[in-house]
Amino acid sequence: MTRLSVNINKIATLRNARGGNNPDVIKAAADCESFGAQGITVHPRPDERHIRYDDVYKLKEVIKTEFNIEGNPIRKFVDLVLSVKPEQVTLVPDSPDALTSDAGWDTVKNKDFLSEIISEFKNNGIRTSIFIETDFKMIENAKLCGTDRVELYTEPYAANFGKNKEKAVEPFVKAAEVALKNELEINAGHDLDLNNLKYFNKHVKGLKEVSIGHALICDALYFGLHNTIQMYLKELH
Repeated sequence: MTRLSVNINKIATLRNARGGNNPDVIKAAADCESFGAQGITVHPRPDERHIRYDDVYKLKEVIKTEFNIEGNPIRKFVDLVLSVKPEQVTLVPDSPDALTSDAGWDTVKNKDFLSEIISEFKNNGIRTSIFIETDFKMIENAKLCGTDRVELYTEPYAANFGKNKEKAVEPFVKAAEVALKNELEINAGHDLDLNNLKYFNKHVKGLKEVSIGHALICDALYFGLHNTIQMYLKELH
């Protein structure tokens, strides 16, 4: 079964809106795990507008499943990951002022940079994933960079799902085939939700993990966090 990693950034955003510690991000992560999540994802940005670097250290002490830290590998981020040593790091090429991640890596242009960073993580026993689009050349070059996994950027799939789901998923089906051919494991994330997740998981072969935050936390406002996580897990069966 494809694993569900819950991105808790939006819980931190809510906390930061008023200061203090309500909601408690650390407790929320533990609750997500107890409710069935098979991993926790955070994306600390340089301005710490949601997850703070200090949160990451505290989360490492309580997470019992799989900890995935994602972000742009500036030196501060790299040092954080090497210190915390999560099970997985996901490299995302977003700019510091990006509202959200909106593009995958150019693994040709950034091959030397990515290879060096990935080697550093792998030497420390940290599985590495690269956030990437469905371009075959970029996937093939991701392998040359030494990454263990690729995370398919699924916003284009979500945006087109309501218009033509077969056409929307087709590039991802083919991209997954290329990744598997190159002995890369596959993650996916961005705008996956209760409407489109099941179809994606059914058609994209070899999917190891999905990382879902915004949609899941929004659904939790209506259904409750426990129930929502169970609903997402059901879509992955």
